[in-house]
Amino acid sequence: MKAHLWVICASAAILAGCGEPKLDGSSEQAMQQSVEKVSSRLEAGKQDEFKEALQVVAFSKMDLGALMKGEQTPDGAAGTMLSELDGKTAGEVIAKAASIKAERAAREKEQALREIAELEALTAKAEEAKAQLAKFEVSRSRFYLRDREYSYRKEPIVELAVRNGTEHPISRAYFKGTISSPGRSIPWLVKDFNYTISGGLEPGEAQEWELAPNMFSDWGKVDAPEDALFTVEVVRLDGPDSKALFDARGLSDSQAARLQKLKVQYQ
Repeated sequence: MKAHLWVICASAAILAGCGEPKLDGSSEQAMQQSVEKVSSRLEAGKQDEFKEALQVVAFSKMDLGALMKGEQTPDGAAGTMLSELDGKTAGEVIAKAASIKAERAAREKEQALREIAELEALTAKAEEAKAQLAKFEVSRSRFYLRDREYSYRKEPIVELAVRNGTEHPISRAYFKGTISSPGRSIPWLVKDFNYTISGGLEPGEAQEWELAPNMFSDWGKVDAPEDALFTVEVVRLDGPDSKALFDARGLSDSQAARLQKLKVQYQ
């Protein structure tokens, strides 16, 4: 009869974990002892998997933000961790950890896809803006260094002639200036600059500007030959409310790298 009961229990153990040790979350000491007991019944390969799963499950309920803000105490967090593990077998802990990882991965992918969509939308918007920015014409651009009275440093000067061909009043214009020489692949200087237009520039209006960048900036340090050319690209225009009407700058280098990384990983 005893042998028969043993066979029944052994069969049940295979199907339902009869006699399989469980974690005891009644106290930290009890949990530590039960972890050692449960781990000792596992094969060597499973022990590492169990230990990793323990950490995943235990910390899944911990709110680090609440701890930092004092909204949750360390004792409260420990109690939550013990409660989450209490009564679970090794198999249940491993399965629970796998479920948590899968849910976390799904959330991360969802967030990544949203970020990809946002970055791609910025790229598309920048491309659309280029057509409008082309209507803000730069008919003349010149850069030179001018002598200053009582100063050993020369003053950098940017001269521009522009016309607002858009349908909007413009309060501020942003440019990318390039100083380069014919036949040279590397420019002497590539620099962004902008100008707040006093009184704005209405549709159809034209103006000529003489801008004086900071002489101690890169503009004042450039040493380009006389045959160097100064070209200007319009990259953004602000409306009367000082907000961007059209912005073709697109993604920064870090954003472009981020987009590439996310697409490789999640698409």
